[in-house]
Amino acid sequence: MEHRYPPEVDQALKSVAERYGLSLDSVQSLFFAVGRGGGRMAQFSIPELGGSGQWMLGGMTMVGNMFDHGLKARVDALCNELATLWSSMPTPRTADAARDAGFSGDRWWPEELGVPSSSGGQNETRYAYFPRARRLAISSAGRVTVYDTLEHSIGGVSQQQGSGPSSLQFSSQVGTFSVSSLPVVEPTAVEPTAVEPTAEAPTPAAPTERAAPESGISADSIISSIEALAGLHARGILSDDEFSAKKAELLSRL
Repeated sequence: MEHRYPPEVDQALKSVAERYGLSLDSVQSLFFAVGRGGGRMAQFSIPELGGSGQWMLGGMTMVGNMFDHGLKARVDALCNELATLWSSMPTPRTADAARDAGFSGDRWWPEELGVPSSSGGQNETRYAYFPRARRLAISSAGRVTVYDTLEHSIGGVSQQQGSGPSSLQFSSQVGTFSVSSLPVVEPTAVEPTAVEPTAEAPTPAAPTERAAPESGISADSIISSIEALAGLHARGILSDDEFSAKKAELLSRL
């Protein structure tokens, strides 16, 4: 895929390629990967950089040969420089990257979330990650659910056999987790269709034995979120005060 950037950016990429002893195609591919990650992360497959790899701003850098520390340092320095260049581009860069990545023609997540840093999926289950908003959107079986990612900075995703949100596994700076450990911030909603609404009044829903909390978050989801927070607290990611405040906030929703 050919990527079009302003002349000054093209010149900067040529300079980076010369200084790092890489081809311009490799630098352009990595720059695009950094752009898709919002300047905070990148997933790439570039032969000159050891094949498949991942980079996270201020986090772990992974390359094909995990023992090649020199290559790790080189990729980290290169990605940091490209992230700085990405952040210096005009604001429309985000929309351009989204269009190049194919996002604009298939915007299934809530519009107010903007453009995701990464998106994908299979078997009718899709995800979109929005690091600035700390939101993760999951589409499954014609429904979209938005989750609060808490303190997670998602850097990877894998999908097991099957379908549904449980088939997705995400990795962050604190390990691997599933969406069941995240609180729902937006009730599950049926995706809109092209069918025009009718004038008929909707059939009232049958009453359930236990009403859901007014916040739209189930008790099980709240308990799972508290357990996830406890894990972050145990690892030192959250202070005592932060853990107590977030726990009290979640308990107030029961």
